[in-house]
Amino acid sequence: MKTKTLLLAIIAILFIGGAKTYAQSQENKMLIVYFSWSSNGNTRNVAEQIETLTGADIFEIVPEQAYPSDYKECVDQAKIEINDNFKPEIKGKVTDFDSYDIIFVGSPNWWNTIAPPVATFFANYDFSDKTIIPFITHGSSGLGRSVDDMKKLCPDATILSALLIKASEMAEAGSEVQQWLKDLNVIK
Repeated sequence: MKTKTLLLAIIAILFIGGAKTYAQSQENKMLIVYFSWSSNGNTRNVAEQIETLTGADIFEIVPEQAYPSDYKECVDQAKIEINDNFKPEIKGKVTDFDSYDIIFVGSPNWWNTIAPPVATFFANYDFSDKTIIPFITHGSSGLGRSVDDMKKLCPDATILSALLIKASEMAEAGSEVQQWLKDLNVIK
């Protein structure tokens, strides 16, 4: 009987210890920030999927001056801004930014890097000791130097593996987003 009681006590201790480890990982407060060119954009779509799967808070980066709705005009403006290292003003602020530990950052790949409003967001906050998890959407240009540029803008942050979603594959992105979050141990 003593052996059975001791065995049950050991199992209970192991179970409680495992539960505590999982709970500790859940103490990390998460935020999703993203910029999406259009109201039904790909980056917004991925951000909303992450929000659904993680329960993280969400903040949309909105420039004070909207980008042109015409794609070519938008691309031309973005090229000038990126070449000039221009950081457009953005609307709103994240309340209690310092309380967040993990920050998902979403951007379309514009001219091989993050969109200028995302660069503005990085410039407006202190990312020291934060964990950044990038997600990048693109038409055909891939990741480019997006993550490298994030590292330059946030040298004191830890940047984890980026999720890269091609626009033509957006319809099937749900399972890829879920697997990426599992691989990062953000969800079970």
